[in-house]
Amino acid sequence: VQLQASGGGLVQAGGSLRLSCAASGRTFSSYAMGWFRQAPGKEREFVGSISTTGSSTLYADSVKGRFTISRDNAKNTVYLQMNSLKPEDTAVYYCAARSGTYSRYDYDYWGQGTLVTVSS
Repeated sequence: VQLQASGGGLVQAGGSLRLSCAASGRTFSSYAMGWFRQAPGKEREFVGSISTTGSSTLYADSVKGRFTISRDNAKNTVYLQMNSLKPEDTAVYYCAARSGTYSRYDYDYWGQGTLVTVSS
């Protein structure tokens, strides 16, 4: 599966942004999806993941209550709604896909990343 993330940009602290990740192929609904981010000078970190049906989600503590992952299997797209953004959310955001259940780990396919910059 090929993934294309979009929707990044510059936003002020406290603002909102929605990222999208479009997937190719007819098996999108069989993949759990995840979002990760990598800030300058830091390692890539888990943001959240969603099950194949969208019924279950998992979030990093740092974004819980502010970020929401959803998916539309008819459109082969997963979303990351980001609210109450903070400067420390500044990073390149990546979407990823894995077979099986949703998880923080072991993703097989990765998108190219989209930059989110939050100004103070």
